[in-house]
Formats: sequence, structure tokens, C-alpha cells
Amino acid sequence: MTLLTQAPISKTLNQRIAEECYFTTSDQTSLFYRYWPQGQDKAEKAIIIFHRGHEHSGRIQHVVDELNLSDVPMFAWDARGHGKTEGPRGYSPSMGRSIRDVDEFVRFIATNYHIAMENIVVIGQSVGAVLVSAWVHDYAPKIRAMILAAPAFDIKLYVPFAVQGLRLMQKVRGVFFVNSYVKAKFLTHDEARITSYDRDPLITREIAVNILLELYQTAKRVVKDASAITLPTQLFISGNDYVVNHNPQHQFYQQLNTPIKEKYVMAGFYHDTLGEKNRHFVFDKILLLLIVFFLSHVTNMITVMKISGAIQPMSFVLYLIHYPAGALKILAIN
Repeated sequence: MTLLTQAPISKTLNQRIAEECYFTTSDQTSLFYRYWPQGQDKAEKAIIIFHRGHEHSGRIQHVVDELNLSDVPMFAWDARGHGKTEGPRGYSPSMGRSIRDVDEFVRFIATNYHIAMENIVVIGQSVGAVLVSAWVHDYAPKIRAMILAAPAFDIKLYVPFAVQGLRLMQKVRGVFFVNSYVKAKFLTHDEARITSYDRDPLITREIAVNILLELYQTAKRVVKDASAITLPTQLFISGNDYVVNHNPQHQFYQQLNTPIKEKYVMAGFYHDTLGEKNRHFVFDKILLLLIVFFLSHVTNMITVMKISGAIQPMSFVLYLIHYPAGALKILAIN
């Protein structure tokens, strides 16, 4: 079996180099994606990451580097209307089409890179987390687990009756675009991330009204019927989120029909959970889950000993039942 290894920890992480690629959807749309190859010849597992609304796969680079898993290939797309994917900015024909894109992208990765679906973990943030959770709900893929960060189940528009007003305007005007009101300083406390967001020419400020409205509808549907989801799930909620409301996130977690689930409320975090100043607390928890789910052997025991206290006790018992080899390896060093 190929071992999951974490590269040696240093104050300055080496940046993994991404290959820039495209894949074609069933409606003949070419979507851009980045591929960070593993440091060995053959990969048996993969992580696929779905970016926030308005952003793109280039802003996933720090996640790849800071997870620091040299033996695991990672992938991230530029969703329709975002980044280097061509087409009107912030536009997709429908949420249904975007959810289907997720399914086709993941299956493309599995087929093209010869990785079994059950060895794939997906990570979604904000709108990306809504797409991932809706995909898991609608398509029931046989992947290993999903990790959701600040899912945008209910965006704070701050204007009374904003949704009703947008629906009325859509009936009159058809498809039009709404610019994001969110400033980078309300996404993260990380000054470097704030600066890079403000200067990034590939940031998409607008979103098509049909997608904004369907986002609400899709999120409401998925939260209401989350009991249909049986996939192991790790959920991160940003404690001081100015962009989305918390209640649907808690409701979603409560309704999940899986014994393997974790929820962490990250106190003081703004919306960009995976790009916050103290995001290492999040990555420690993600890394431990990946170790337990992916492997029965752990090569970097020092790393595991350092982070193993991050797991929730009840979750560990469930890992022990469902994934005994990986869980026992961690148990043995504590």
C-alpha cells in the first residue's frame, strides 16, 4: 500500500507546482482546473477542492501547500464564470448544471488519473460547499468523505426583502448580474490574503441573479433533506461570519444521517475559513481525518502525535468502528 506522508515541517513551505489543464463537460463547456501531482509515480488517493464564490483555483494554492501531503495529488477547478474558465463572469445556466459539473469533474479525475472513487475526499468552501453537499445529496457518490467550510446555505444580503426584490427584477429584466458587497477585510484577518484578494485580477465580483436565487433554493432543499446524506462529513463553521448565517449550517449537521460526522465552530473566524489567519487549527483537524480515512499506516508519527488531540472523542470511537486500521494506529501512539 502507498503510504500517506506529510513532508517535513518547516517555517517556509515549498510551493507545490500546479499543472494547468482543461476538461470538457457534457454540454461541451471547457472548464479550467489545476492539478498538483503527487511526489511519487502512482497515486491511490486524491483530494479535490472546490473554491468559494467569486474566487478561483489559484487561491487554493495555500491549502495544497499547508496540508503538506506530498504523496496525495490534489485538484481544483475554476467553476463556470470564474478564474481562467471562459464565459460570462459569475454565470452558469443553472445550479443544476453546476452540480452536474461537480459530478462530471470528480468522475473525470477518477477515470483520467486512475483513482478509485472510494479513495477521493472532496473539500468545499462557501458556495463550493453548497455545490459539494448538493452533489452528494443528489448523486450519492461513493467517495470517502466530504469536508465543508462555511457552507453558504443562507447568504446575508442585509437588505430587507432582497430575495423577493431580485425575483421580481428577474421576471422583468431576465438574467442580470449582482456585484458582491463583501470586502476582503470581512473575509479574513490574514493581511496577505486581504491584499492578494484586492489585487487579484481573476476575482469575479459579480454573480448572475439566476444563480444567486437558485443558490438559496438549492441550499434550502439540501438542508431540509440532509437526512438523505450518509457520507462521512466534517463541517467547519466560522464563528464571526459576516457573509452567511449559522443556523442552516447547524441544522444541516443535525440532520446528517451518518455516524461519522464532526462539527467545529471556529471562534473569531471570518467567512474565509480555509484562508483565515489561524487556519492551522482547521488544517490540523482535516489532516487527522485524512490520515484515518486514507490509510492503515502512518509514516510521520511525530505529526500524528502533535495533532491527534484535535479529534472529537465520539468521532474517534466511530472511526475505530468503521476504519479500525487507521484509528488503531493513532491510538497506539497516544
